[in-house]
Amino acid sequence: MLLASLVTLAIFLLLAGCLFGAAGTLSWSMAWAVLAVYAISKVAALIWMNPELLKERTNLGHDVDYREMVFATCGYLCLYPGTFVVAGLDAVRFGPAVPINQPLQMTMLLLYALGYGFSFWAILSNPFFTTNVRIQDDRNHSVIASGPYALIRHPGYAGVLFAHITLPFVLGSRWAFVPAIVGTIFFIMRTSREDQLLQGGLASYAEYQTRVRWRLLPGVW
Repeated sequence: MLLASLVTLAIFLLLAGCLFGAAGTLSWSMAWAVLAVYAISKVAALIWMNPELLKERTNLGHDVDYREMVFATCGYLCLYPGTFVVAGLDAVRFGPAVPINQPLQMTMLLLYALGYGFSFWAILSNPFFTTNVRIQDDRNHSVIASGPYALIRHPGYAGVLFAHITLPFVLGSRWAFVPAIVGTIFFIMRTSREDQLLQGGLASYAEYQTRVRWRLLPGVW
């Protein structure tokens, strides 16, 4: 719990530094709103997540797939520091290049929060929701098909990606779509690799794939 809390705090401070450092000012209300939503989602996870899962998520593990980790790292760097730095530069320090009206920003902030809420639902529904994908034989790994997993196979990713596609609107930066879209592509590649790993390591995953066809968006993909 202590290690997970320290990691969460360090990431929060890093993201705040990316936003306000790129903007060159602390006087940016939408940035504070984004950080508040992010902080609430992470604190809620620390409070309600199973302690065993918290420990698992802070350990690298001995049998992780390093190709999958490359996709995850590249995607994370684009979605978080990448999007935040570009937004700070475009929306505040040098811009905005294209103004975005406040009602649209507020609407997208709500959708941003809903995206993280959906991802949080996935975390609560899946006791094997780890940072690095591996077959957790030491924890009796099994297929989870309830909650949001009855709708799509990767709801944790879906919620975060949905949230970050709205983020450029929230922060008033259309240039921020560039790292957000690139990060989304990396995570789409990660879902493909994760499906391969789970299908090869969990006997019932192939059957689950036939029942839940969609990876990230029902009826689309």
